[in-house]
Amino acid sequence: MQVQKLRLQRGWSQQQLAELSGLSVRTIQRIENGSAASTESLKSLASVFEIDFSTLSSESAMPDTPTSSPTHTPSASQQEQLALLEVRKLKGFYLHLAQYVVVIAALCAINLLTTPHRLWFYWPALGWGIGILAHAATIFGWLPFLGGDWEKRQVEKRLGRPL
Repeated sequence: MQVQKLRLQRGWSQQQLAELSGLSVRTIQRIENGSAASTESLKSLASVFEIDFSTLSSESAMPDTPTSSPTHTPSASQQEQLALLEVRKLKGFYLHLAQYVVVIAALCAINLLTTPHRLWFYWPALGWGIGILAHAATIFGWLPFLGGDWEKRQVEKRLGRPL
């Protein structure tokens, strides 16, 4: 469907489109696979792509030519949405980190009060700590080979466009 074409032109993942449009990833997948979409879903997608709703409302009305160039530069509203998305991801990380600190501190207290001669709280701290590090790596871009630029290069490669 046209939604996938528009998404790929902008170098967005299904997850990014879902977050920008307020739809679920599963809904995006269904629409891209040709399932019928609700009017509200199509309006949301048309808003994100900054195209007329009627362009997405029926398959026959969809143009074969892209509405924007493959080197599409996001508009100010799209940049704001992407910035908001990044801030929400950062907020999610900080909430995750705060939960980790509170829960591990509580486990430490329980451990020291009940069985001080055998320390076990560091096992959940270690396991969850690895999860925190993985979360931080994705948020702060410590793994550049799986970041947004990598996704864009892979999309361009699969579309047969020069990198």
